[in-house]
Amino acid sequence: MASMAVMAALTRVGAWSAPRLWRVFQVLSLMGLAAAGVALIEAGPPMHWVGVLHATPLGLLLALLVQLLGTVIGAFSSRYLQGEGNQRHYMGALSAVLASVQLLLVADHWLLLIGVWAMVGAALEQLLCFYRDRPFALLAAHKKRFADRIADVLLLGAAALAWAQVGSGSLSALWTHVQLHGHSLSLQTSAVLLALAVMLRTASLPVHGWLIQVMEAPTPVSALLHAGVVNLGGFVLIRFAPLLQQASAARAVLLAVGLATALLAGMVMLTRISIKVRLAWSTVAQMGFMLVECALGLYTLAALHLIGHSLYKAHAFLSASSVVRETRWQDMRPTLAWSGASLVLAPLLSTAMVLSVRYLTGSASWPWWWSWVLGLAWAPLLWLPANGFERSAHLWFGLVAIVGLAAAAMLAHSLPLGLHDFPDPLLGRIALVGMATLYVMQALLQRRPRWLAAWRRWSYAGFYLDETYTRLTLLVWPTRWTPAKDAGAQPVDLFAPGRNS
Repeated sequence: MASMAVMAALTRVGAWSAPRLWRVFQVLSLMGLAAAGVALIEAGPPMHWVGVLHATPLGLLLALLVQLLGTVIGAFSSRYLQGEGNQRHYMGALSAVLASVQLLLVADHWLLLIGVWAMVGAALEQLLCFYRDRPFALLAAHKKRFADRIADVLLLGAAALAWAQVGSGSLSALWTHVQLHGHSLSLQTSAVLLALAVMLRTASLPVHGWLIQVMEAPTPVSALLHAGVVNLGGFVLIRFAPLLQQASAARAVLLAVGLATALLAGMVMLTRISIKVRLAWSTVAQMGFMLVECALGLYTLAALHLIGHSLYKAHAFLSASSVVRETRWQDMRPTLAWSGASLVLAPLLSTAMVLSVRYLTGSASWPWWWSWVLGLAWAPLLWLPANGFERSAHLWFGLVAIVGLAAAAMLAHSLPLGLHDFPDPLLGRIALVGMATLYVMQALLQRRPRWLAAWRRWSYAGFYLDETYTRLTLLVWPTRWTPAKDAGAQPVDLFAPGRNS
């Protein structure tokens, strides 16, 4: 954290050239990576400020992960931005984002949490608008700013209610109060406001559009956003698990929005062609699934999901060019049609494998309904081509992947992360119905696309949710953005169907 803060300061006051600043960035990043590793090994926070900072094992692990991703993204950016102007500004904003995220991971006070989260958004906005001649990037940043300001108000409301009830802004004091005195109406309301704020910050539907449209930002910015920033909402929910434990209204809201986001975003992703846009819609769906995990009280799985998603999305965006080449090669192969039998049997076999791993590892606390949820989520890995083309390769890959994922999920419960799960059977059954609905619609799109022709058109347009949110944003908070410099460019219709999806 300190090394990135120093780097942000150097970009403001130093007179070094961009190549030299990048070398300094790498040195300071490696120093920060070593410091984060030592702090994690010692299992103690790097600083002790009573009532302000407190590092949990998960927070330290994520701080190490963030610094690792920042080091890799910085090295990638130094090559990616060669020849670009204003690299100093880019390095300063990148360093500020990394320092702010790491500070948020150890925040133990309402005001510090809210202030640092706002700092993350402000610094990230400078990266999203790196190309200031691209109007859609500026519009997307404005829409994110609007959602962030609403989230700030909700967080301040949640803090005020909890502070008045507990008598302190310390989060540790809040956990102690909840343990001793339970939940009052004020704390229930505080939990609902917190849940709504997190949903706005994690690009849940219908405020998801900015996450799709910032694909015009440099690719390493997309990697940073999807791997280390948008996931912060999941960490905050895990951090506030003691408050959410008995807040049934907040958990119900998280479940409803999370299921809707996972279902609709998963459908839209199937209609996308652009590699980066597909990845962006995948992030929206994954954030919805993470909200579901937190709503169900499965915080250990949510933490594992957060870490796995960060690593996967960082690799996916930074290797986007190779994905394009692979896609072109696949386009020359025969088009795959999935076997109807595999679509029916895949969820049964997938669930059976998850239950088998659960039995072999002795994870008795694992809810039975969550085995079915995961079985449905991973079932597409077992879909087999109808024409027999590489069928055995598909099957073996799916079997190995599901066993590995299930084993990793079980192993997470034995890690010393200091997390406690509070499964809710009723909400779990609702989540199971939602995942079954998503799976059936995915299968129908593969085998009977004509049955869902009208649905597919709506799905391609993103269900017009972002168009509605864009109009609302510009109505409440009008703004002006810089038009393209090309004098001969034609006016762009911001609200054309599917344009913002």
